[in-house]
Amino acid sequence: LETGAGFPFAINNSTGWIMVASELDREAVDFYSFGVEAQDQGNPPMASSASISVTVLDVNDNSPEFTQREYGARLNEDAAVGTSVLTVSAVDRDANSVITYQISSGNTRNRFSITSQSGGGLISLALPLDYKLERQYLLTIAASDGTRQDTAQVVINVTDANTHRPVFQSSHYTVNVNEDRPVGTTVVVISATDEDTGENARITYLMEDSIPQFRIAAETGAVTTQMELDYEDQVSYTLAITARDNGIPQKSDTTYLEILVSDVNDNAPQFLHDSYQGSIYEDVPTFTSVLQVSATDRDSGLNGRVFYTFQGGDDGDGDFIIESTSGIVRTLRRLDRENVPFYSLRAFAVDKGVPAKRTPVEIQVTVLDINDNPPVFERDEFDIFVEENSPIGLVVARITATDPDEGTNAQIMYQIVEGNIPEVFQLDIFSGELTALADLDYESKAEYIMVVQATSAPLVSRATVHVRLRDANDNSPQLKNFEILFNNYITNRSGSFPGGVIGRIPAHDPDVSDSLTYAFEQGNELNLVLLDPHSGDLRLSPALDNNRPLEAIMRVSVSDGVHSATAQCTLRVTVITDEMLSNSITLRLADMSQERFLSPLLSRFLEGVAAVLATPRHRVVLFNIQTDTDVGTALILNVSLSVLLPASGHGARFFSSEELQERLYLNRSLLAAISAQRVLPFDDNICLREPCENYMRCVSVLQFDSSAPFLASDTILFRPIHPVTGLRCRCPPGFTGDYCETEIDLCYSSPCGSNGRCRSREGGYTCECHEDFTG
Repeated sequence: LETGAGFPFAINNSTGWIMVASELDREAVDFYSFGVEAQDQGNPPMASSASISVTVLDVNDNSPEFTQREYGARLNEDAAVGTSVLTVSAVDRDANSVITYQISSGNTRNRFSITSQSGGGLISLALPLDYKLERQYLLTIAASDGTRQDTAQVVINVTDANTHRPVFQSSHYTVNVNEDRPVGTTVVVISATDEDTGENARITYLMEDSIPQFRIAAETGAVTTQMELDYEDQVSYTLAITARDNGIPQKSDTTYLEILVSDVNDNAPQFLHDSYQGSIYEDVPTFTSVLQVSATDRDSGLNGRVFYTFQGGDDGDGDFIIESTSGIVRTLRRLDRENVPFYSLRAFAVDKGVPAKRTPVEIQVTVLDINDNPPVFERDEFDIFVEENSPIGLVVARITATDPDEGTNAQIMYQIVEGNIPEVFQLDIFSGELTALADLDYESKAEYIMVVQATSAPLVSRATVHVRLRDANDNSPQLKNFEILFNNYITNRSGSFPGGVIGRIPAHDPDVSDSLTYAFEQGNELNLVLLDPHSGDLRLSPALDNNRPLEAIMRVSVSDGVHSATAQCTLRVTVITDEMLSNSITLRLADMSQERFLSPLLSRFLEGVAAVLATPRHRVVLFNIQTDTDVGTALILNVSLSVLLPASGHGARFFSSEELQERLYLNRSLLAAISAQRVLPFDDNICLREPCENYMRCVSVLQFDSSAPFLASDTILFRPIHPVTGLRCRCPPGFTGDYCETEIDLCYSSPCGSNGRCRSREGGYTCECHEDFTG
């Protein structure tokens, strides 16, 4: 017998019986095959061999064994009879073993049953459950092969009815995750809610599809990465996620999670060249292209999109811009080689990632020269001061300009292009010396304004030259004969006498720099007129504040320190009386101003009035001149006057106002011819407008203001007396009261005496005589 160590068979050498040498175990080895040799004792010995096969037959020497010692299950109380709870399974190592299952204990009220099925024991619901009676069953299950058996424990928890399903807040979720996040990164936590309690509300999360890049935590719903993500490989994933409760039966809800992989900006732009060089002429227009830079980025999407900028670099103090998309460098302003001949710019290529990556590059730009600089004057305007009467040929100034160009481009020629007609000055074409060619007289022209031009062909520039003459005292003061006409209206009002400055001596000196002094040479020994010797201001002496007329002739002189002039000053004081004012009229002159009337038309006007009235001129008293302010834009002058009758002597009498109006208006053509002034119709009487109510009678009232200031012209200082027109409303006879509302009984005082009877009537009364009486 050819065997090895531990072989369970042995052979008797003599008889050839094969015997079992050690215990057999079919479950370990169920078949043996070996050889047997028979050998004689001859010499030489002879032998023969045979092949032996031994099959080990099974005996029931193994008990069934459950695969689990304990089983657990949950079953809703509303589970239908016949519902499968779980399957227990036992294994018997014996061959052809048939295992049967039964519930040996714990099956309270026989709620469950067990049947053998497919080698296992299917536990089913035999009778309805009642959660209020039993919430847990502890079943002992026996598995038997007919001889031997094994037991296992099955715990069945009865749960309340699962009436609600888990609910996600949304049917679709979208999240973003960067491609560079490490494995194990939590992308999002998906959660659902279940309104049940206990196991019915305990939710388990699972993914419907197996996507190797992600997994979901069954208890928390946290979705985490299991593999590295690559945006370039896949940009999005859609996961179907189910939330399932642990109720019986289980209820669930499904949502969809879209995970968008975000590209990570991990590559900086790269320029095609390490640096760029270019050149451009300085006279090119703005936005001219200089050169183009270019860069690429290995990233994709926005991370790989490149734009160009000078921000954070150097754009030549704003002289250049770079197009953000094309990389073309352009001029933003006009260049000037004389100021900046060379630029060292620094640009950046920037991707649109977050955070953005940027790469700098150096750009050198050379500015090429052209003749683009005109001559430049030191300033735009020159002020030159020259004494008047300077000699002809005097060089009054040297006007020059500079040119930043070189060589022939810097050669400058000068000329006067405006303001030298007639030709008073000459400008040297090369040196810029300005020479006077004529006599300079301040009084003829105080300032010359010329435009000079500096030319560096073809470029020019201009400047304005102001030649201002300094005045010399070469003219005498100018002074005309003048009059002071003081109309003195004596009233009971205090303060009507003009105590302040009434005007000034009408002197003028063509030399503006001269200071004048004034003095009375003769005729003012009584100091009737008070004079300020420096300003020429005139005041009237308080001694004139009386009711006496006066005429005084004085000699006035004015001096500038070198030259002097004299003139006659006539002071006329006219006393204005109430009789004069009550017999006065006001004429309206068209297109006339106060100054023009006083000088020179006053004299002609007085002559015209005297001629119309056939009276001497000195009998015409003009006491007011006043511009009419009630006629809008029309220029009308009101002139008030009264006239003495020709034959009146002591106790002078005046023309009545009515007669003056009639005669002057009827002869207004003659008056206009003599006075050279157009006389307008008289203004309407204020009572013609019927301002009074309740049949009240309107009475025109004329008052006069004696506080008006003096009027001045070139030759006259005139003190006016302004009339102020007013009215009064008087009740008709027989009525009284504020509004004439009370009738007066005129018969109350017995106006008819004892021989008559008084009868009242409207506006008065009537007397009826008694019998035998008349009158």
